[in-house]
Amino acid sequence: MLDAFSRVVVNSDSKTAYVSGSDLQALKTFINDGNKRLDAVNYIVSNSSCIVSDAISGMICENPGLITSGGNCYTNRRMAACLRDGEIILRYVSYALLAGDASVLEDRCLNGLKETYIALGVPTNSTVRAVSIMKAATVAFINNNASQRKVQVAEGDCSALASEVASYCDRVAASIC
Repeated sequence: MLDAFSRVVVNSDSKTAYVSGSDLQALKTFINDGNKRLDAVNYIVSNSSCIVSDAISGMICENPGLITSGGNCYTNRRMAACLRDGEIILRYVSYALLAGDASVLEDRCLNGLKETYIALGVPTNSTVRAVSIMKAATVAFINNNASQRKVQVAEGDCSALASEVASYCDRVAASIC
């Protein structure tokens, strides 16, 4: 896993150059936005149970066959597994946001996820839908416009962080399809 600093150092080292120019400016921006990044991760972590349960509920409301006999969320064990998977995915999205780099998400969460779900018979369209609902919720929390869940936010525009977390969710969805 590379964080924003390690990535810049590795890139500079491969060029046998000092960290400078746009790489240095990117690190300055990363540091200056540090409190907003930490707040964004905190919003996700503090509300992860709500985000995941709302996403799974929304997915089931759109496809009630998932909770009928033979459906992928039919038994308590399967429902618990679905909620657990949503929590794991969201946790790795928050790790990527904290690091400012998707490598932890790619390496530890997405690598082999599609094949696992196919082997288990998990419907990918439902999983992608749950991820898209989680994406909308995390973006709303970061932008502080989640209904009934207003929190004190760091000053400044968080749209770049919201876009970043949305891109991580998009990576998850793309890896499942």
